[in-house]
Amino acid sequence: YDVIAVDREGAVGIDWGVYGVPETFVIDREGIIRYKHIGPVDQKVLSDVILPLVSDLKG
Repeated sequence: YDVIAVDREGAVGIDWGVYGVPETFVIDREGIIRYKHIGPVDQKVLSDVILPLVSDLKG
């Protein structure tokens, strides 16, 4: 269920508490935010946090 989305009107961003750009979210199948990262994602965050979490969520 890998998805990248754009919130052109900003409505979803406001609901999720987006503060600025860029922000990265990992959202589970039920629509629950499991991880939020403010700022650019570097290789360490990607490999140590995001990819393992996505793998766990995929089961």
